Amino acid sequence: MPSLKTLILHPDAEVRSGIREALRGVKLVRVLGETVNADEALELHKAVGYGIIFLGFDYEEGINGAELAQALGASKHKPGLIFIAGDETKAYEAFELGAVDYLIWPPDEERMQKTLERIARFKSHFREIPEPSDWKESGTGVETGEETLQLSLGEDEQDKFLSALKNAWDFSQTRQPEIEKLPVNQDGRMMLIPYTQIIFVEAYEDYSYVHTANQKFLTSHRLKNLEERLGPHRFFRVHRKYLVNLEMVTEIASLPGSNFMLRTAGRTRIELPISRRRISKLKQILGM
Repeated sequence: MPSLKTLILHPDAEVRSGIREALRGVKLVRVLGETVNADEALELHKAVGYGIIFLGFDYEEGINGAELAQALGASKHKPGLIFIAGDETKAYEAFELGAVDYLIWPPDEERMQKTLERIARFKSHFREIPEPSDWKESGTGVETGEETLQLSLGEDEQDKFLSALKNAWDFSQTRQPEIEKLPVNQDGRMMLIPYTQIIFVEAYEDYSYVHTANQKFLTSHRLKNLEERLGPHRFFRVHRKYLVNLEMVTEIASLPGSNFMLRTAGRTRIELPISRRRISKLKQILGM
């Protein structure tokens, strides 16, 4: 892939000049535009098709940086956004908008190098973020279109899982209605997904897919961060790539070879094998 066409959008001429200088000689990007107006940046993107846009949050006229990011979210090939700010106060908002990076200006050389590394990772999947290729599909329902994702659990992992399931089950008996929601940017819209609707979360590079019963959403959240955020709400990391909502456990199935399978709800189901010698403990936990 050729260098990413890059636009610099910032009201401060010194910042724009500094960005140009920092990118000088970097083959990864090619600066093909500079503006101080977000509305103009949107029109330029429609004409040029930028891969990277450096931008601030506030402008004297027209839409602001956050509104531009939402508008760009509807693009077929959404550009990577590098937000420039004077402090860290809007970092969370930037990453919720799907930013590739958030730079406190002026950055030192080491920090700028990290930005270039993030741009390089973004470039590798700029045209299209593919479906994960390492799923092991064991079957597709003819009528429902269900897909099953099989994950292995080691001996120690089974014990940890059963302990987490017990805690979730005990707590759910007196659980109050949840109001917690996860913000997800989808096609330029900020959607709020209740934790109770999330079945599982799947890591993908620096991103993650959030799966509900009927949809999945690509988010800028890392699985590690979501594990910290959702862990207190009965989510358990059953695999290095998967975080499961234990309250979505819907079925205990018997399989050949004296094994049992724990299944979750949803169109795409996760199957977790539980060894025969642990099934009695599982039944006790579930009150079976």
